[in-house]
Amino acid sequence: MPVSDNIPGYLRKYCKRQDYSRYTPREHSTWRYILRQAQDFFKDHAVSVYLEGLKKTGISLEKIPDIEVINKSLKEFGWGAVGVSGFIPPSAFLDLQSLGIMPIAMDMRTLEHVGYTPAPDIVHEAAGHLPILVEPLYRHYLQQYANMAKKALQSHEDLQMYEAVRVLSDIKENPDTTEQELESAQRQLNQRVRQVSEVSELNQVARMNWWTAEYGLVGDLKNPKIYGAGLLSSVAESRHCLSPAVKKIRLSLDCIHQSYDITEPQPQLFVAESLEQLPEVLAQLDRTLSYRLGGVASVLKGLKSKTVTTTVFENEFSVSGLLSEVIIEHESLEFLKFQGPVQLSFREAELSNQGREHHPDGFSSPVGRWKTFPNQSPALLTDSELEASGLRTGRPCKLELVSGFMVEGELVRMIRVEGKLGILQWRNVTVRKGPQVFYSSEWGDFDQLVGDKVVSVYAGPADRENFGEYELGKVSTSPGRQSPYSAQEQKVFAFYDTLRQMRDEGKANVTELKRISGQMLSQAPTEWLLPIEILEILNSSLAQAEGSKALKDHLTEQLIAFAKTSGASEAELIREGLRLASLNP
Repeated sequence: MPVSDNIPGYLRKYCKRQDYSRYTPREHSTWRYILRQAQDFFKDHAVSVYLEGLKKTGISLEKIPDIEVINKSLKEFGWGAVGVSGFIPPSAFLDLQSLGIMPIAMDMRTLEHVGYTPAPDIVHEAAGHLPILVEPLYRHYLQQYANMAKKALQSHEDLQMYEAVRVLSDIKENPDTTEQELESAQRQLNQRVRQVSEVSELNQVARMNWWTAEYGLVGDLKNPKIYGAGLLSSVAESRHCLSPAVKKIRLSLDCIHQSYDITEPQPQLFVAESLEQLPEVLAQLDRTLSYRLGGVASVLKGLKSKTVTTTVFENEFSVSGLLSEVIIEHESLEFLKFQGPVQLSFREAELSNQGREHHPDGFSSPVGRWKTFPNQSPALLTDSELEASGLRTGRPCKLELVSGFMVEGELVRMIRVEGKLGILQWRNVTVRKGPQVFYSSEWGDFDQLVGDKVVSVYAGPADRENFGEYELGKVSTSPGRQSPYSAQEQKVFAFYDTLRQMRDEGKANVTELKRISGQMLSQAPTEWLLPIEILEILNSSLAQAEGSKALKDHLTEQLIAFAKTSGASEAELIREGLRLASLNP
């Protein structure tokens, strides 16, 4: 069974079935152009597994890949693939990747954006990310990274920034976009950038990913090889990145202090000594995160994040929700309060009757050591020690904490897991500290969390499957075009389709290609990829045919003339197309 068949319920809303029929013949030809260019360039400039990786992961040169084929191919490596539409929230992407599932954006970049697109698309995800997955060390790094990053604390600002970047990236790629929409989206992103008060943990680990898995180089500083997906999906940017114009910096943990603009090419890149260095730098970052450090400082980060987090105590019991209030005295946590819904768990498994249905509106509890045993964690107290503390189920009890919090009421139940005390359940209870009341009997039964030291604070709920839906960010929008294709566009598609059939069936002849080229040059004079595809056919199966050279010369002249009147990027694509067409034997 493929790994992708076991996607947790809370992630399924991000997964989409690929509608293969939506891709136009022009998009398939755009894919083919990109892959021909990529294979020719990256055989020399990417890490050595690149070409092998394309074959083993189900990536076809001839047409846009089928995600189901990719999914079956990845099964050999213990991975899977699933389709997504456009941007999905970073937390959802990381969750899927931590499970060994590669999310693949299904949109195909337009011919006008062959060199670079800021929106996720199938070129970036499939031709960029997948080939390096055949390297076991790299697969392990990606899963290590994802497992770490999905626990990194994010902020509400991160969610707002993600939304602004997502909207701008989609708008830039969507051919239906107006100038007013583009300007508005850019203003919104600029405003979000100005509002960022500090770099969150998630932002730091995202930078690690950006400078390694997305834009990573490896090897010698003067002659590095490419392994980052953002570069492997753009030959134009890869050529630029290898030039002296882009500063090369030896990879270290310092990369997390370097910001980036997802919508623009990068002015500097980081070069790992080898792929073996990646987990080493990752481990250094891992040791700085709140889920590893715990303590009061991590609790305050969780409070500041204004997102769903999990606070774990030394007894492995935890509480998940939106942390809204804490009381800290003398660097000790005394009380915490969460907005609902809330989940109580043990080792990332929700406790019976302690999920969001039981705590829909929130949860609060004093924590810390008890006055009767001030030098011992209350979670480790034996039944006899609990009785010595005055605690026995089925009768009125009073419990005073070292902090001064007092819990008084009828003790109904004491919940232990693997011998560790985690929850005291009370009825007709009052929780106070001095004159201030924190919980009153008229509010119902009370679950008190037993815990002394916070050992971990991380993003998201402990038991994500049982917690269910929570705010990861909007599902997505697609940068794909929504307006119908015009009659002229349909005519262009027909030209591409005819050439594909000729190439696939091997039935092309010079007379027919001359007729088609005449129609194309008169009816679609700016569609430069069409004559390049004819040149490719002429240079392969019809190189010696009568009239072939004359037609090649005519088309080449037309393309060179068109390139002179085109913009710099389009002119370069045309020249590259002429070069690729000439490579056929």
